Amino acid sequence: MSTPQSSTSRPSSTPSTLATWLIFLAFFFTVYFASLFTPPLMDDVDASHAQTAQHIIDSGNWITTQTDGIRYIEKPPLPFWLVTFSYKLFGENAFATHLPNALAILGLTWLAWLWGRRAWDARAGLYAGLAVLTSIGPFLFTRFIIPESILSLLLLIALYALLTSLEDNKPARVYWAWAALALALLIKGLIAPVFFFGGVIPYLYLSGQARRWRDLKPFTGSALFLAIAAPWHILVGLANPGEGHQLGNIPTLGNVHGFWWFYFINEHVFRFFGKRYPHDYNKLPTLAYWLLHLVWLFPWSLFLPALFAVAWKTRRTWLPQLRQFAGSASLRAVTLAPNHPDPALLQLRFRVRTLWLLSLFSAFSLLFFSISTNQEYYTFPVWPPLFILIAGVLANTEEHPRDHTPSTISIAWITNAQAIYAIIGILAAAALGWGLWDSRALPFVPDIGTLLAHRAVGNYTLSMSHFFDLTGPSFAALRLPASLAAAALLLGPTIGWLLRRKGKHLAATLSIALTSAVFLIAAHIAFARFSPMLSSERMAETIMQRGTPADTFIIMGEQSDASSVVYYTHNFFHGRPSLVVLPRCGQHGEGSTLLWGSCYTDAPDIFLSDQQLSTTWGTGNRKWLFAQDTNQLKAQHLLVGRLYLVQTVADKDLWTDRPLP
Repeated sequence: MSTPQSSTSRPSSTPSTLATWLIFLAFFFTVYFASLFTPPLMDDVDASHAQTAQHIIDSGNWITTQTDGIRYIEKPPLPFWLVTFSYKLFGENAFATHLPNALAILGLTWLAWLWGRRAWDARAGLYAGLAVLTSIGPFLFTRFIIPESILSLLLLIALYALLTSLEDNKPARVYWAWAALALALLIKGLIAPVFFFGGVIPYLYLSGQARRWRDLKPFTGSALFLAIAAPWHILVGLANPGEGHQLGNIPTLGNVHGFWWFYFINEHVFRFFGKRYPHDYNKLPTLAYWLLHLVWLFPWSLFLPALFAVAWKTRRTWLPQLRQFAGSASLRAVTLAPNHPDPALLQLRFRVRTLWLLSLFSAFSLLFFSISTNQEYYTFPVWPPLFILIAGVLANTEEHPRDHTPSTISIAWITNAQAIYAIIGILAAAALGWGLWDSRALPFVPDIGTLLAHRAVGNYTLSMSHFFDLTGPSFAALRLPASLAAAALLLGPTIGWLLRRKGKHLAATLSIALTSAVFLIAAHIAFARFSPMLSSERMAETIMQRGTPADTFIIMGEQSDASSVVYYTHNFFHGRPSLVVLPRCGQHGEGSTLLWGSCYTDAPDIFLSDQQLSTTWGTGNRKWLFAQDTNQLKAQHLLVGRLYLVQTVADKDLWTDRPLP
């Protein structure tokens, strides 16, 4: 934390509010908005969740969501509702699908700026907003439909509303916290209140503000929370009761737990302990879990050592300074004269409480998922608070490079971090240059999937598994983005280090954001080049061009393998579900996203056995069969001599049951 005199006014070198927001919007539109149009929706979770929004539009049923005609009630509904609203405004496409996530990033930018500016100053607000816009993690995990960015925004709103309601003595503002928390519950489930209260309760106790519990409106606030969050949970539970007499956690046809048990016990409690059925998820190794945060927060994670250095240097003042502002003494501590609070001390009090609240929230959330099952992006809600803390330390150190107080550190911490960035940039540029040189003699290949290895890291249950499939020859399809990234990483960090050495700290930090933005643009171009591997939209186009709405689309294996085909042909087939060659209500985890819903007796029978596929193949209207590489040999063996190959994209084949005209 810094001295109260350190941030009573905005330094003249810091951009104005207007200039700051012009910078934010320039970064947002070039990095996030421009990337909404490509690539097409991906197979697996991206298109599967988009199908749910399509079903809401078709059926008007906002309570029991469905995928491919089967109940899909394992996720809260608000992400699907937001995409549905977006579809009604902009049509069913990739832009409308991913727009809510992008707008959440813009909201996080605004709130990080607002919080950083109030707790420190305008420069800290600028850096906090830029960190949200230019870090790897937030960009990477808004490329497909997962609700973490929206969850992060709602939790940050709840934390800010609670803190400022107490700080400004405006109890009514705390209702914003209750409302945001209820919406967060509808976004991600019980993890939202667990994270929130896991940070807030110890903060209230340690800061001495627990005695102000009445100002938190626990009774009327809880009533508001329930009024927003409870109706859907009640209605979907009533609409989806259990059937039969299920024993244990594995459903059978006609014997399935109802929504409340399935959603709260299986999807929340059992998932935490790794006992959820089906077991279609994974857990990062402990060391990887912690170290990957250096990647998700990069390049701003370069300044984490500076943050930890300040924390260590001030460790003996943590609790005394927090308790200095507790209770009735708080008012006396910040008052120069009756009704005339000291602005510097008011800001110091807010900063101290910000440090504690955001640190406790982040620590609890990180520890929680270090124990639970996890994915790389589960700790997304922690990243914006960490950006705010990093921004505060970075700005304060830059603005007071020669101060030697108990709460400041040497500017060498920042200069050395910039030097490390320059070294990383040179090494990364060299690696990219080697890849470009190694593939120089290879022709451009539009289908990068044909050049990738299939290493199946984590059995592709981790979101970054395909990254490990890259090979040297795959650079033949990545020359443009690799060249752009290499140039940015070679020049940007080095120029930034030289600016830092000359004492031009604002320009040096802005160069970090600019370098990262160019790198993210290059990453998006590369991501779009991966679309043949990650999406099957080309096969959907083939079916719509060469087939008829009376045809039948069949998937050999999991529905999620070809979910983008189902999505893009949805209107072409007038909403008829695709068929899947899997056992219905599989007893070994088959059809994971459809498994629980398929065990209800009223579920449409979209499941085919091998025998049924063989018997119906070549009869009636034309049939199309999709198979990924793991299922292709099975299809060729089962339908030997009766498959007509139409298209191969990456590791996926599309066949039909008769010659095409």
